[in-house]
Amino acid sequence: MTNIRDIAVMANVSVTTVSRVLNNHPYVSEEKREAVMQAVKQSNYHKNINAVHLSKGKTYLIGIVLPYSDHPYFGQLLHGIANQALEYNYKLVLFQTNYQKEKEEEALHMLEQRQIDGLIICSRTHAWNIIEEYAVYGPIALLENCKSTCVSTTYIDHFHTFYQALEYLYQNGHRKIGYSINRKSGVSSQQREAAFKAFANEKELSNHSTYIFDQCLHYEDGEKVYHQIKGMADPPSAVVVTSDQVAACLVTCCQKGGIDVPKDLAVLGFDNHPMAKYMEITTMEIPHEEIGKNLFKQVIQSHTITHKKVEVQLIKRKTV
Repeated sequence: MTNIRDIAVMANVSVTTVSRVLNNHPYVSEEKREAVMQAVKQSNYHKNINAVHLSKGKTYLIGIVLPYSDHPYFGQLLHGIANQALEYNYKLVLFQTNYQKEKEEEALHMLEQRQIDGLIICSRTHAWNIIEEYAVYGPIALLENCKSTCVSTTYIDHFHTFYQALEYLYQNGHRKIGYSINRKSGVSSQQREAAFKAFANEKELSNHSTYIFDQCLHYEDGEKVYHQIKGMADPPSAVVVTSDQVAACLVTCCQKGGIDVPKDLAVLGFDNHPMAKYMEITTMEIPHEEIGKNLFKQVIQSHTITHKKVEVQLIKRKTV
């Protein structure tokens, strides 16, 4: 494979001159520049991009860890990240994990091996101490509420946000409130569970375990929630659904199955996805693109560790 020494011999110039020509250095005579470019053309020479990255100490690649790329929640986060990457002339390396630890490990190892400049983790599977261990190899930005000294975070206060949603349902007369989540082991789900227990204790409400619906992330999961509620002798009068997709399916099933929304069942979603707007679903608006943009900025500002809280807004519509 042709290298710059070969080019120098062919053009009868020094290696330094070849390097200057290839890097568009201004102080090279036109005659020598022409000789070098002719040699490059004849030998079909191409730069070793890995060597270039090594010399600069940067790859201009940022890794993105997320469980699913086809879910609107993560898709909108990725959209915000990608827009910032385009603006700063970075490229993205996507790691879809499906919450498999070994897939997340691939991204962490690439950071360790300096194959990427930084890593954004939208939802993690590894323990927090493992993430911090890898921060010595390069900047990591995480979508989670944790005041780390070595990992930057952009986060939502899930406890407060969930409590706010429950309070809105309570103020609208509801005392039998349920909720749906994706995975019980998730950090955000644990914070929401804590908020639910604290709220039920404060308001002296019954805490029905049957009112909690887990493994609910995709549109079709709303049908599962509908059938569970339909089969209850004493169903909840309201549910907080932590995905507008699930909420939209639940509302649709209720309309078809004879459950009046919001008279028989109030539904409060999360995300403020466009379908929530067009179906007039009451929801908690999460600014996904703002979160994505901030995560990107945090990961390229490797010299500074920052923590940013993003506010969530209640959008009142017709399902409560």
